[in-house]
Amino acid sequence: MDIQNKIINKIGILTINREKALNALTPEVLKELNQLVISFIKNKNIGVIIITGSGKKAFIAGADIKIMKSLDKKGGYEFSKLGQEVTQTIETSPKPIIAAVNGFALGGGCEISLACHLRFASDNAKFGQPEVRIGLIPGWGGTQRLPRIIGKGHAIELITGGQLIDSKKAFRIGLVNNVFAPDDLLKEVIKFAELILLNGPIALTDSLYCINIAAEKPISEGLEIEAKIFGDRFESKETIEGLSAFIEKRKPSFSS
Repeated sequence: MDIQNKIINKIGILTINREKALNALTPEVLKELNQLVISFIKNKNIGVIIITGSGKKAFIAGADIKIMKSLDKKGGYEFSKLGQEVTQTIETSPKPIIAAVNGFALGGGCEISLACHLRFASDNAKFGQPEVRIGLIPGWGGTQRLPRIIGKGHAIELITGGQLIDSKKAFRIGLVNNVFAPDDLLKEVIKFAELILLNGPIALTDSLYCINIAAEKPISEGLEIEAKIFGDRFESKETIEGLSAFIEKRKPSFSS
């Protein structure tokens, strides 16, 4: 297994375990990651998922270059579609997925982090889409997600320049949500995951759904979907419990 998986108090943690290769992704590792994310999504004992890398040098240093060197046009297309399948699985997850970026997040590694709902980084982390340096373009969703997250101008700068940026700049342009010392990163991410777990699980799923469609539909359609889901919530046990708990000044008891 190239990916370690464990569950701690309803938090599922997936760790890419190819430290000697800076956690670079092969087709086999991508398929394993996709299967594990799906299994964690289906697991009723998991409410939040964290993706990170082994060691302190890399989150995911990208796709395995040696494998890409052997690809032809058809193979390149299939490799892109495989990476896109994984990032789509992550992005459309009904459960929050957090990237704990503990080092290099380059190329496909950056794209995996972009697909996560939240990104927290260590202060030694480096981000980049350096594909143009080897005559390629981002192929796992980077050209689509990066502009939506940090804006078109910053995205063009990173993709066409091919340069790496540190976690401070990543935070400044909105690529990451927060930055921590390397030894504190996973602990802080788990702390935030525990905060998420206090909330209504169906409300979380509905919120993620509404946020994701914002990139796909005109605001008028998005607002109508938001209003319908908001209204539907008032007939749910979860919302009734949440409102009652607030009025009664107690903690809500949400079922998973």
